Amino acid sequence: MSGRLDELKRRMARLSDLKYASSLANWDQQTKMPPRGAACRADVLATLAELRHREFTDSETGRLLDAAAGELRGADPDSDEVRLVESVRRHWEKARRVPGDLTAEIARAGSRGQEVWIDARAQSDFAMFQPVLQHNVDLARRYVECHLGHDGFQCAYDVLLDDYEPLMRTAQVAALFDELKRELLPLIDAVTNSAGVDATPVEARFPVEGQRALSREVVELMGFDARGWRLDDTVHPFATGVGDGDVRITTRYDERYWPMSLFGSMHECGHGLYEEGAALAHPRSPLGAVDSLAMHESQSRLWENMVGRGRSFANVLAPRAAAHCGGPLEGLEPEALFRAVNRVRPSFIRVEADEATYALHIILRFELEQELIEGTLRVADAAEAWRARFRQYVGLDVTDDADGILQDVHWSAGLMGYFSTYALGNLIAGQLWERAHRDLPDLEDALAAGELGGLREWLREHVHRHGAKFPTAELLQRELQAPISVAPFVRYLKDKLGDVYGLSL
Repeated sequence: MSGRLDELKRRMARLSDLKYASSLANWDQQTKMPPRGAACRADVLATLAELRHREFTDSETGRLLDAAAGELRGADPDSDEVRLVESVRRHWEKARRVPGDLTAEIARAGSRGQEVWIDARAQSDFAMFQPVLQHNVDLARRYVECHLGHDGFQCAYDVLLDDYEPLMRTAQVAALFDELKRELLPLIDAVTNSAGVDATPVEARFPVEGQRALSREVVELMGFDARGWRLDDTVHPFATGVGDGDVRITTRYDERYWPMSLFGSMHECGHGLYEEGAALAHPRSPLGAVDSLAMHESQSRLWENMVGRGRSFANVLAPRAAAHCGGPLEGLEPEALFRAVNRVRPSFIRVEADEATYALHIILRFELEQELIEGTLRVADAAEAWRARFRQYVGLDVTDDADGILQDVHWSAGLMGYFSTYALGNLIAGQLWERAHRDLPDLEDALAAGELGGLREWLREHVHRHGAKFPTAELLQRELQAPISVAPFVRYLKDKLGDVYGLSL
């Protein structure tokens, strides 16, 4: 191993440690931290962000990159070492355009903003949150200004999108979403105008302690291991890896709608499995920190919906739900559960939306974010714009900010550019699901028996082990021999909903 490459790896390992420390502090803030710790925690996160930014953007990183590239001349272009240098250089070039004090302020504002959002959401009061959103939009615009004119960015939103889905451009996402919307709208009309689905099983009152036991049982089937994982409560569910062998996932509970905790746990466990697999393959390395949030969301959405809401896995869930709930679900039949959890019905909350209407929630946010960043939508008008767009796309009147613009944590944390990756993740999940069925012909039988290890290991081989080594487009080409596509997801959805509603779609 070459000397300069070794030095670069050691520097990146230290930076990974700082990132893990930030992740741990952020996890604690959203799960265990007492409220009075908020101000100090914001400063801690800002300091960690500034330290990491300073060491990463230092000219020594550039010198090590140049020297390591020279030492690797002639090496296999797909080796971990060559890909590491390429990935680090791209991130270094982008990060060094941003002043350290701006990086620190973005981290500080995100931490403080989350605390304000919790209170504003509880009181359903956008006016409380408006100054936070304005500050975060202003910071995002300053961040964008550091990058316009570089890296082929065509518009302001390209810069933000690139942080969550590297090398993807706004125009490409808009084209995919236009195609997806053309497919979904007639599908939604067809099923919502047909005979209804009995939703009684998901409306049963389910005590929280029983939900906890059910969620824990199911994620253990997926691969949750208490020796390296935690499952905790939070206001808005998330997952994070804080190092090799340490994965944190969260969920939330509602006695009136128990699928929220179960499918939320499966969703976050899907993220956690990806974090675990990438970190194991590339410990303390940038290649072990997944860059693509679309690929990340493909994992969570696949486990939550394609497995969790699938007909086969209903055979596993129905008896377990009945056992942990008791009376209201006694004798629950798998077929009844399968139909209930796949009912298509426009609703207010994104994370509770059915698979058909979910993308409409994402497209709304994708469009509003662009308008906020470009200045064509004032922050003061954002709540009303949300209500108008929601009425147009979903057909419901939002009368409560907690069910509208305040439902998601992302804007409070400064995560603008993130939302589109959820719907992109659905598309990738559709592609992976088709390929997994070709490679694993007995997959549905295994799912019906609660044997999830085969699918988990298939995903680890084809997705997780690569970590951030390949951009999304290249990974899909290598593993699926196809670009990101709408068609497989639509085929999957039509097959499932045709089955649920007894229609030929």
